[in-house]
Amino acid sequence: MKLRFFLTVLSAVVMLSSCKSQFELLLNSNDADAKYEAAFEYFNNGKYSKAASLFESLAMLTDGTERDDTVRYYWGLSNYKGKDYYTADTNFETFVESYPRSPFASEARYLRLDCLYLQTLRYELDQTPTYKAMNAISEYILEFPSSTHIKECRDMLVELGERLDKKAYESAKLYYKMEDYLASRIAFRNVLKDDSENIYREDILYYIAMSSYKYAHNSIPSKQKERYLTFVDDYLNFIGELPESKYRKELDSVYKKAQKALGKRTGDIDDDMSERDFAKERKKMMKAAKKAQQEEK
Repeated sequence: MKLRFFLTVLSAVVMLSSCKSQFELLLNSNDADAKYEAAFEYFNNGKYSKAASLFESLAMLTDGTERDDTVRYYWGLSNYKGKDYYTADTNFETFVESYPRSPFASEARYLRLDCLYLQTLRYELDQTPTYKAMNAISEYILEFPSSTHIKECRDMLVELGERLDKKAYESAKLYYKMEDYLASRIAFRNVLKDDSENIYREDILYYIAMSSYKYAHNSIPSKQKERYLTFVDDYLNFIGELPESKYRKELDSVYKKAQKALGKRTGDIDDDMSERDFAKERKKMMKAAKKAQQEEK
């Protein structure tokens, strides 16, 4: 019984060793036809790592032949299918440069973009790969506007752009969470300065206003009035652009507190207030602040 078990195990080991040796022998062989056939067999069976190794070794044997572009394209495609996006990116880039007129060139260009896209990182991490992918995708769209992959490329750009928006927004928000309200306001304003169409624009404008209010509230008395006026600017800008915002009620309440701190009590601001009205309102607030300062003297 034990002998039979031993022989069964030994037989299995020998078979596995034989299979492995067969692949290694094929890999080191100079028989291009046998290697070419085996590479496609591995590829079609989903064994992309072995297929990639065979196509790579074939590249030397088929260099300058009519099979050359096919071998090199499938080398990159095997890397891609095997999720080795870094190597696939390199191979597709080299392929497009070497075989621009190949029937595989168009697909290789797009797959290279997909490799760059798939190498990008979540927003908390370094976004250098994101910028690299976006630049390459943008160039592709300009160069090949009729490509069948244009929609996918545009979708990639939108997603990557939103990732950068979130990165910028969350980075600025860290200052607010740390209660460094001056740095918070500056950081949020810089986000909009760099990209006025950031998808978090409403939230950013809210945090700009709240940062200026809390900065004023936490300041020494001699600095408060000037800083409350900065908040009034931010508040009026916010309601002028977003009168129906989900933050309106909260900011209206904070605005009343700022009015009280400035020694002025007025009614609510109308939703349809014009820019001229904003200027008039701020002028009134500044006048009230100066009056309060004179009374203190």
